[in-house]
Amino acid sequence: MQISDILSPAAVRTVAQTTSKKRLFQDIAEQARQIYGVDAAQTLDALQERESLGPTGVGHGVALPHARLHGLDKVVGLFLRLEKPLDFDAVDRQPVDLIFALLAPKNSGVDHLKALALVSRTLRDQDLRSKLRANDDPAALHAMLAASPGIKAA
Repeated sequence: MQISDILSPAAVRTVAQTTSKKRLFQDIAEQARQIYGVDAAQTLDALQERESLGPTGVGHGVALPHARLHGLDKVVGLFLRLEKPLDFDAVDRQPVDLIFALLAPKNSGVDHLKALALVSRTLRDQDLRSKLRANDDPAALHAMLAASPGIKAA
């Protein structure tokens, strides 16, 4: 599995400012509706429900919100780079500016976990995070993410 398998070039953008985690999830849900055709209300509810179990801010300014939805046939992703970091209740208490949201089919088993592991490992790379923060062109951001090594199928 590669990042390019789950992240459409159209699903990458830079956001000037967002006022809250809830507003960010609304933006993600609307973007998922436009790009992947999923129901925005269902996506918003699923993201908020997952977040209520525990924050998805994983540290180093990165958040990996994720949810399982009806209406998808494969795992898909959305990447947002925030120009102004947002408080996300991250494990290291640092604000978040790199968000990679993953949406998976409701009954996806191992593919959802593989995608989460892939994205987590990719964004653990300090050099990549620095490059992502230094660029605001969605095509360049997608290319940087897509160039990262994938994972072998089990």
